Amino acid sequence: MKQFSRWVDRFCATHPRFGIPNLMMYIVIGNIVVWMFSAMDTTHTLYGLLYFNAEQIFKHGQLWRLVSFVFVPQSSGLWLLVSLYFYYFIGSTLERHWGTARFTLYYISGMVFNIIYGVIFWLLGYNVAVDAGYLNLSMFFAFAATYPDLVVLLIFIPVKVKWLAWLDAAFFVLSILTGRFPVNLVPIVAILNFLLFCGEDLMAYVRPYRNVNRGNTVNFRREVDRMKREERTKNYSRKCEVCGRTDRDYPDLEFRYCSRCTGYHCYCIDHINNHAHHTD
Repeated sequence: MKQFSRWVDRFCATHPRFGIPNLMMYIVIGNIVVWMFSAMDTTHTLYGLLYFNAEQIFKHGQLWRLVSFVFVPQSSGLWLLVSLYFYYFIGSTLERHWGTARFTLYYISGMVFNIIYGVIFWLLGYNVAVDAGYLNLSMFFAFAATYPDLVVLLIFIPVKVKWLAWLDAAFFVLSILTGRFPVNLVPIVAILNFLLFCGEDLMAYVRPYRNVNRGNTVNFRREVDRMKREERTKNYSRKCEVCGRTDRDYPDLEFRYCSRCTGYHCYCIDHINNHAHHTD
């Protein structure tokens, strides 16, 4: 996971224009359009043409199923609109935090894992219809790993995101234990995608006082003293370690400290999600 995360960081830093901006918006709109057309489909065949089905792809050349399965709604009516708004909120927040490149890689990786799952079990004699339901639900794990202490209102009751993530995890476990084989393995596929991209963030939350990269304790007081000494000898407070811009030269530019780097490292808003993380 650590090596993969570093590869993703390098790829995103060297390919800042990679990805689909507002990806979740397109997925949400696609789900609504499919749901509206399916409501007018008296033969109920539209969903069957969009699910991932390895037999239809390899025997009948229906290649659109490699992508169209992410546009199949998992519910209908008001509950569909609420869930799609939820997915859009989580996805767009993760995209702003990670950057377009990393979030697009996360979603495409989840699609690829589902496709591999469907092909493997088709070769084993199971013809399963794969959708993106658990892939969308797994985004909440990534959101909770990034903002564990964020408080949201659940039926007007303030609840921390990390506790909702435990409920989501319980739903995944229940689906694995009670679902029929091999459909009950789909949640595991989604969890693997989450661990691949967010395993380090999860470990950082579980072990907040340890350097997850090398296992050394970070001396935060020493880091603060170092920053104060540097500030006394310079005429600016913040400087981007990538482009070198400072808050003195660009007073309206936003600067942030990276939570994934070892120690305190400052970046401007243009490079907070597009830089190679410090590991020592």
